[in-house]
Amino acid sequence: MTGPAARPRVEWRAVDGLLLLDKPAGLSSNRALQRARRLYRAAKGGHTGSLDPFATGVLPLCFGQATKVAALLLDAPKAYRARLALGRRTATGDLEGEVVESRPVPALDASGVRAVLGRFVGEIDQVPPMYSALKRDGEALYALARRGVEVERPARPVTVHALELEGLEADALEFSVRCSKGTYVRTLGEDLARALGTCGHLAALRRVGVAGFLERAAHRLEALEALAGDEAALDALLLPIDAALEHLPKVALESGLSSRFRHGAPVPAPDGAPAEGTVRVYGAAGALLGLGVVDPRTRLLAPQRLLSAAEPVDSQDR
Repeated sequence: MTGPAARPRVEWRAVDGLLLLDKPAGLSSNRALQRARRLYRAAKGGHTGSLDPFATGVLPLCFGQATKVAALLLDAPKAYRARLALGRRTATGDLEGEVVESRPVPALDASGVRAVLGRFVGEIDQVPPMYSALKRDGEALYALARRGVEVERPARPVTVHALELEGLEADALEFSVRCSKGTYVRTLGEDLARALGTCGHLAALRRVGVAGFLERAAHRLEALEALAGDEAALDALLLPIDAALEHLPKVALESGLSSRFRHGAPVPAPDGAPAEGTVRVYGAAGALLGLGVVDPRTRLLAPQRLLSAAEPVDSQDR
């Protein structure tokens, strides 16, 4: 008797760039990443900020050396559109959890709802949900929650840049939000429902933007899978690494300084460099060398994150 057929061995290759994935509902962010990564046979990959399995929308994936700038997208503001079902609260804050509370829904009008939404714009304190990837003593909170264990979570400051009512029904509303990193839209929905005199949970959540990347530029997983085996077509969908850096000032170094910078040595900041702060650094031939920081006292440009000319491919699946 033989066991199940072994999975075909993947011959990984060096792939550098950003892929804007439109994550489908029902997949974890990591599972979506791994499916895309196998399509590309990318030796190295990561995603920039998890979306809950039930959520959809923009999930930037970083392949190869693009993983070196992933933190900039993790820290970037994000935009969502959500549907908040009123009258029932669930254990998870979304439609996948069991109902743990029911309350009547008062009569609502658009002007009153907008007034309540306005109270949540700006810097607010938010208690992270138990069903989250945050860790306590090395264990994810969601793992504790699944065992029925609840621990105290200190409130954390987050910033809601904009919060707009998009639709209102007797027992539901839709809203759009632009917010800082670390904002839990599920928790925001619960807090909004409470402020409206009832309880609620998210029935749908879609991320429509990350930094300057919008949903219309994202690629659906099934469309990518239709291109399986056509790596030229797949590679044409990748964005260059510096697409994630366009908000940073750009400086260029002459060839002699480029070599010193690439080897980790600070160099004089070129003309046109800002007085201080992080910049994207290019060589004389126009190649992106990495990120640097200008010291306002010395006017030296120090390497912060360097891109290598090439990286070895690991033949083992990671």
